[in-house]
Amino acid sequence: MTIFQNTKIISITNQKGGVGKTTTAINLATALATIDKKVLVIDFDPQGNASTGLGIEQNERNEDIYSLLFEKNTFKEVIKQTKIKNLDVIPASIDLSAAEIDLANMEEKTLKLRYLFQKNQFLSEYDYILIDCPPALGFLTLNALGASDSVMIPLQCEFFALEGVSHLMNTIQLVQQNINNELEIEGVLLTMYDRRNKLSELVEKDVRNCFGELVFNTLIPRNVRISEAPSHGKPVILYDLDCMGSQAYINLAAEFITRNENKNLKKVA
Repeated sequence: MTIFQNTKIISITNQKGGVGKTTTAINLATALATIDKKVLVIDFDPQGNASTGLGIEQNERNEDIYSLLFEKNTFKEVIKQTKIKNLDVIPASIDLSAAEIDLANMEEKTLKLRYLFQKNQFLSEYDYILIDCPPALGFLTLNALGASDSVMIPLQCEFFALEGVSHLMNTIQLVQQNINNELEIEGVLLTMYDRRNKLSELVEKDVRNCFGELVFNTLIPRNVRISEAPSHGKPVILYDLDCMGSQAYINLAAEFITRNENKNLKKVA
């Protein structure tokens, strides 16, 4: 059952690293925030890259997602305001790397995050909660999927792009069967697309043949400004609004909103 009636919770995940997962989380969140959607990003990756990309310093992460997960702190204590209006974040620190072992010893090892959401109904003030998952299919990712309404899958345009996705799809199916039967696939997002490279076109064709309408029309290009932005503690949309990367994420937000509006209309009908 959906946890919040008017708040959509989305896991952004791929067990393969370096596919643009964190970049997508922080830039989609920023684009949504700029159109007056209230957004919370949960950094669920021990590397803490989403926290860095949203300008949260290391000394601001003493109260983080790990301390929340094991109830040393409350949601209200760990949520940090970013410099972006309408956008908050729960940061991650290296402490989160211990969570896999800690969760393994718990009885409800895949539902801890879901139970925390259920006990904190004030989170329904957000329009969207985006969870940036680690590049692994462990207990952290299972907790994220167990608490989410949908999952977005960034996919790098490279030769082995589809190889690992079958494992992820199997995991999603198992989650649907055993943990969260309402989990949907939000969509597959092609990232690091290079129009000068024939391989990108071939990968796009394969992915669209495989996943059909699940694949977003928006393509995220390979763009140096996207790579530079995190070192400045900013999403690329704030770092350089006019670059191709920023415009792509703005287009993604628009497509994402339109898709969800169409889904809601179908449910009403």
